[in-house]
Amino acid sequence: MTADHVRRYIDFFERMEPGSLASVDTYFVADAHFVDPFNDVRGSSAIRRVFEHMFANCVQPRFEVVECVGDHATVYLRWRFSFGAAAARRQIDGVSRVQFAADGRALEHIDYWDPARQIYETIPLLGRLMRTLRRRLSTPLGNETPDAQLPTEPLNQRTWP
Repeated sequence: MTADHVRRYIDFFERMEPGSLASVDTYFVADAHFVDPFNDVRGSSAIRRVFEHMFANCVQPRFEVVECVGDHATVYLRWRFSFGAAAARRQIDGVSRVQFAADGRALEHIDYWDPARQIYETIPLLGRLMRTLRRRLSTPLGNETPDAQLPTEPLNQRTWP
């Protein structure tokens, strides 16, 4: 295995569009495991359905990988997902742990991101409840920045394996 499979995988996500979903088998083994806060599926056809659902329910979805760390068998991808019309574009920051098979296709892709802070808190009534709950459960340190996000360094400064 070389770093080329990691670059191909990242390119697939960054260039993903409905027409490219037919090639999911090129990037995931047949029984690959995919997990995000809303899905826990096994198999490349189920993974394809997750992405089809994303395109059906999100306006102009786009992934941008900001950083890649790891060896050739397992990598951690820090990414930014944006969606929505230009006037109301939203952004979600997260990390994926991707484990690769010997042939360079993904065996497992697990997303880690906070839907409570990045989605639920933006919903009017639910958001108030989630923010209140977060404040009650957090440790009072006096210097906390509750709305902190990932650093805003230029997205073209990438670290590749």
